[in-house]
Amino acid sequence: MYTLSGKLKITAIILMIVGAIGLIYGFLSAPSSIEDVKEIIASQEVHGEGHAAAEETTHHVDGVGVDKSQELAATGAENAHSDEDAHAEHMLHQLQNKPWAATYVAAFFFFMIALGALAFYTVQYASMAGWSPVLYRVMEGITAYLLPGSIIMFVLFVLSGLQFNHLFIWMDPEVVANDEIIQGKEAYLNVPFFLIRAAIYIAGWNIFRFLLRRNSLRHDEVDHNRYYRMNFKLSAGFLVFFMVSESMMSWDWIMSFDPHWFSTLFGWYLFASLFVAAITVIALVTMYLKSRGYLPTVNDSHIHDLAKFMFGMSIFWTYLWFSQFMLIWYSNIPEEVTYYVTRIEDFGLPYFGMVALNFIFPVLMLMNSDYKRINWFVVMTGIIILVGHYLDIYTMVMPATVGKSWFIGVSEISAVLFFGGLFILVVFNALTKAPLLAKRNPFIKESEQFHY
Repeated sequence: MYTLSGKLKITAIILMIVGAIGLIYGFLSAPSSIEDVKEIIASQEVHGEGHAAAEETTHHVDGVGVDKSQELAATGAENAHSDEDAHAEHMLHQLQNKPWAATYVAAFFFFMIALGALAFYTVQYASMAGWSPVLYRVMEGITAYLLPGSIIMFVLFVLSGLQFNHLFIWMDPEVVANDEIIQGKEAYLNVPFFLIRAAIYIAGWNIFRFLLRRNSLRHDEVDHNRYYRMNFKLSAGFLVFFMVSESMMSWDWIMSFDPHWFSTLFGWYLFASLFVAAITVIALVTMYLKSRGYLPTVNDSHIHDLAKFMFGMSIFWTYLWFSQFMLIWYSNIPEEVTYYVTRIEDFGLPYFGMVALNFIFPVLMLMNSDYKRINWFVVMTGIIILVGHYLDIYTMVMPATVGKSWFIGVSEISAVLFFGGLFILVVFNALTKAPLLAKRNPFIKESEQFHY
């Protein structure tokens, strides 16, 4: 039986406290009025730019009559003031969104790891895999975060629907009133239906997780395989529900940040991201427990197979990223290509840096079969993969919510610390609730003797 060490528990709590303080600071330091934003803009302006603008204005009015020039100057000043107010209001919404968006990115990132772990767990059951039963309790422990993670996500949706933020612009009645494209999607993109769909996804995922976990624990105490067969059927049913609900979730929770844009590959793209991130965390937790002496039956062949999944799913993610990017960029349809124009022009470093972290590094580091058996090498690669997929979610959310006002600062780092600490606390606490070996699984002997 695994025992949660005091050091790990204290570390998780400290991360949460530091993260919570940073998030509170991020919300409190956000500008509260247009005047605050104008002060920020004024502090960023360079004297030379203002001088050049004045010269340009003088040049344009030079050569006309005095009365006419005064009229033009007054009209120009009025228009400039109006444009300045509109720009300041737009920037106000972006800066106010920043701590909300940082919270959303981190909350979704750790939630998707738990959901991906549940999907990977059910794939093992449905395929009757013989290599992985020694890892089942690790996967079950990671899925324990699914309930608190999904509740946090739902709370964020409710707050967005109540106009506590401007993350989802289609939730703003003023925006919808002046946007014919969003008006055409109102039958689907409206707050009540959005929350109902989210509740259905969350309830379905958590009910399946509860039943699978319960049957797994019950199976340890009986001398028959009825609970195993039940989990086999539940896993097959979950995978059907998951593929439909995950696709719709990707449209609702991520793609609708850009309500004018859509991609038929987006559900698969997000699936690849959450799947590889989940497998990576399974590998990291497994190696941590093994290093503490809690998983003696796990050997280098199990780690090798997890690393193969990390490698293979990184290639699959890259294939989907390139397919989506290449087809949209090549067709050059304005309504579609704007998604990438925004990210390339305003988020070039994190966007292409994310591609390098999610493709180049895993390929170079895990291509060699021998390296997949070296634990510290897999750990190093796993950390790079997780950073890369955090940036993947970051570049999905931030361009539409924060725009050019983005930077990775206190809010982003604090959100990762808070939700990371919560994730560690929930997962490792769940691992203490049951033996780390599913001893009655029909394939447990095959898994224990898995060598190649």
